[in-house]
Amino acid sequence: MTLANPLLDFADLPRYSEVKPEHVNPALDILLADAAAAIAAAEQITDASWDSLSVLEAPLENLGRAWGVVAHLESVVNSPELREVYNANIPRISNFFTEIGQNEKLFALYKAVKEREYDGLNPTRKTVIDDAIRGFVLSGAELPIEQKNRFKDIEEKLSELTTKFSQNVLDATDDFALYVTAEELVGLPADNLSAAAAAAKADEKEGYKITLKMPSYMPVMQYVQNRPLREQLYKAYSTRASEFGKAEWDNGKLIPEILALRHEAASMLGFKNFGEESLFTKMADSPEQVIEFLSDLATRAKPFMLEDRAELEAFAKSEFGIDKLQAWDVALVSERLREEKYSFSEQEVKQYFTEPTVLTGLFKLISELYGLQFVAAEAPAWHTDVRYYELKNNDGSLVGGLYMDLHAREGKQGGAWMNDVRGRKLHADANGKSVVQTPVALIVCNFASGVDGKNAMLPHDDVITLFHEMGHALHHLLTEVDELEVSGISGVEWDAVELPSQFMENFCWEWQVLPALTHHIESGEAIPRPLFDKMLAAKNFHSGSGLQRQLYFSIFDMALHQKSEAVSAGDLTTFAQAVQQELALPLPPEYNRFPQSFSHIFAGGYAAGYYSYKWAEVLSADAYAAFEEAADQTGHSVVNAEVGARFRKEILAVGGSRPAAESFAAFRGRAPAIDALLRHNGLTA
Repeated sequence: MTLANPLLDFADLPRYSEVKPEHVNPALDILLADAAAAIAAAEQITDASWDSLSVLEAPLENLGRAWGVVAHLESVVNSPELREVYNANIPRISNFFTEIGQNEKLFALYKAVKEREYDGLNPTRKTVIDDAIRGFVLSGAELPIEQKNRFKDIEEKLSELTTKFSQNVLDATDDFALYVTAEELVGLPADNLSAAAAAAKADEKEGYKITLKMPSYMPVMQYVQNRPLREQLYKAYSTRASEFGKAEWDNGKLIPEILALRHEAASMLGFKNFGEESLFTKMADSPEQVIEFLSDLATRAKPFMLEDRAELEAFAKSEFGIDKLQAWDVALVSERLREEKYSFSEQEVKQYFTEPTVLTGLFKLISELYGLQFVAAEAPAWHTDVRYYELKNNDGSLVGGLYMDLHAREGKQGGAWMNDVRGRKLHADANGKSVVQTPVALIVCNFASGVDGKNAMLPHDDVITLFHEMGHALHHLLTEVDELEVSGISGVEWDAVELPSQFMENFCWEWQVLPALTHHIESGEAIPRPLFDKMLAAKNFHSGSGLQRQLYFSIFDMALHQKSEAVSAGDLTTFAQAVQQELALPLPPEYNRFPQSFSHIFAGGYAAGYYSYKWAEVLSADAYAAFEEAADQTGHSVVNAEVGARFRKEILAVGGSRPAAESFAAFRGRAPAIDALLRHNGLTA
């Protein structure tokens, strides 16, 4: 029987295509009531045991899955009606889960289970109990009642503010459109020009449409000779969601309140600052340790970055007559310099990476590493762009499912991400038989679509992005953990969660892999070895500058979240400039408002955690070095099924069931070393 409200149907995959804004409130009314009833039942338990906790599982999982569908749709097919009902329910959901975290009877129940049964539990279940008890503490369960109420108010307000931050960035990005002539776009590659013409035609406008979406914005910055146009676009992009746009989209008004509330909540829990609280659940021990780690990398990268900058400035002057290199010149000058040094262009490379072939090659790699097959399948989807695949073992048994939504469009948040749809767990079916709920994940990107019936062509950077997100997805899909709370990506320390994703990026630079990823848009030929060799030679082109930029984001984030005093919108710009000066980075124009669109830390999960990308890259580079070492020893391909099986067993399969440091040591036989990261980034002498 098909339920009338698709948000209440948990029998199979979400019925995304059927979900309407009017379904949200009735579904949440029922699911919140069911969850409240389960909590009330749990509060009456007098004989605490692991099995007694099962009363909570299904109602809380169903609520989380339904709200996850709503939140996902709000991020990929945003509409005024959906946004209104989503925003209206944020306080309900936030308060409900905060109240669970502060529920003293539930807290006591978990502590009683630990006291009575802990020694007899397997390691995975011990982790579930420990994580739950820690979660109660971090939700304010030990606070006095008046502080609990204030803590709940803070969590509710933060949920609203961070959502508004994200929506402001989306609205400011979608609001910008510029219609120009072909003469103003001299230098723009033909496929980008065709896409711009098609976009203008869709709006019933003359000429060519340029937006702030990456597939439109970046090629203009990288190839168009029109310097005033590049400056105009740069200013529009770097001032999104700031005081220079619509007042209702100004994130400069939200950031000080977000920071103040985070600090207040952290202080209530006994932490010196939010940075310290954030690290309580991560691998890193303290903000000071993180800053030291980042500063050490910055010291290593600085001479390479200064050398890069001097080369770029000299080339800008000799090639373009630019006496003072500006932010809107960097992408153009860098691309032209790379072309001259290495005798190839990104546009030349891009013609080999047609989207269908890249996917086929990616699936082939996964098959060779792990003995798995991605099979196209039918599933309800939220947009016609979306594709669904079943992941199967070679014997045909189902491992999990994966949605892919790869193209940019209006109403869709920018960037790329992976998210879970449901997690793996072992549970009893209606007949009492133990069955596995297979995991399902989704990958969202913002690549350019194909034009005029042709397949989309991906810049190599987009190929790397796709591999990155697939690494996250495999981490979720290849789990073998039976407890939902720590299966897949659940329960994994945030500064280790990027290990599998950054690990996958390395294969984009392997000759044994690239021919299967490539198919020239016109000739159909795979990428030739001479062109690949040029790409490889240019792999670390200005890598010191790229690393220093990532370190700027990371240090800005952690240092900002260590501050206890109030921060104004004006302070943000000053603070950002101070970090850039410390790293010897060139300062952007005074109007640059980068923090106002830094969604990772003000609307995502990376607050006082952006350093995780570099922290995890130490792990991922060292893990990949195991494949390189095996290739050196055997003389065979770096795509090694034996090493892949160990990586799957010790890293991907265990999810959050044990500390990431233990998982890494189980795979590598030792603690991680930084050498491989430095080598992969070209930062060794």
